[in-house]
Amino acid sequence: MSRIGKKPVELPSGVSASVSGQTIEIKGPKGTRSFTATDDVTITLDDNVVTVTPRGKSKRARQLWGMSRTMVANCVKGVTDGFKKDLEINGVGYRAQLQGNVLKLNLGLSHDVNFEIPSDVTVQSPKQTEISVEGIDSQRVGQVAANIREWRKPEPYKGKGIMYKGEYIFRKEGKKK
Repeated sequence: MSRIGKKPVELPSGVSASVSGQTIEIKGPKGTRSFTATDDVTITLDDNVVTVTPRGKSKRARQLWGMSRTMVANCVKGVTDGFKKDLEINGVGYRAQLQGNVLKLNLGLSHDVNFEIPSDVTVQSPKQTEISVEGIDSQRVGQVAANIREWRKPEPYKGKGIMYKGEYIFRKEGKKK
């Protein structure tokens, strides 16, 4: 039995949902998200409570039960609060600057990196060494943050690069004479 799948998802005030077949569409103050479940689970909506139940006792149905419930819960969280990833830039001369729809990164390369910001996420740079990625889709926010981080991953000797806020970088000792 799925412990996560058993829990119902409650819709907070200001959030509405509609179920048509295997698709649930959730509308909230930040936008609209939809999720289409497989045929192995059933999604029902009763009095601002969404429940997900498996169809049958197959292993696949039990696997998708908890995952489908989590996807619905993420849709609800996305349209109410949204998701956010914070990045830090460490290194001498490394900085980020927002110019319209382009994030300009100086990362010690021979050229500046111009990162095009997708339309479904918002990127802010409150300081030159901080980047904040926000949106209603958890997967898109994480992917955009990972794409920005990939330009200069933190290295283990000096810790220079782009890292997630609160991320621990395992440090190595340099060469000894």
